[in-house]
Amino acid sequence: MNQDFNQCLENKKIIVFPKGKELVSKELSVTQSDLADAKAGFENQRYKWSTIQAYYAMFHAARALVYSRGYREKSHYCLAVALRALFVDEGLMETQSVRDFLNAMNLREAADHEAEFSQSSAKAVISSGERFIEKAVSILMPNSNIQIIRPEFEGA
Repeated sequence: MNQDFNQCLENKKIIVFPKGKELVSKELSVTQSDLADAKAGFENQRYKWSTIQAYYAMFHAARALVYSRGYREKSHYCLAVALRALFVDEGLMETQSVRDFLNAMNLREAADHEAEFSQSSAKAVISSGERFIEKAVSILMPNSNIQIIRPEFEGA
């Protein structure tokens, strides 16, 4: 494991969570719902809301991934660290996926805490969220026919 992951474990920002494997499908369900809400918000020009919801769609997909390995996050940042250690370092996910997650996290924080958001940032988070979720589903359910439905989202 990498040093950042070990530090998150030591600080109890990542904990062992054997029950997580049972919750993967629930997290993926929340992911789909949040992504649909983000797209609906975007279409209604609610860019702050769509930025926040698109991030949380990614968050729940990331959580499903980490749960599948028997861990749980207690920090959004350490969730990204766990993604890198458990999936990027293992060759299952590209580094860009974690960068997209961190970018979405920063845009969500700006929208939520500083009221800084825009149409372009909402569109970016939704688009990167779609890619991230598709990758998560392909890792977690490789034989599944689940696909992220994109046609109704004109911003892509």
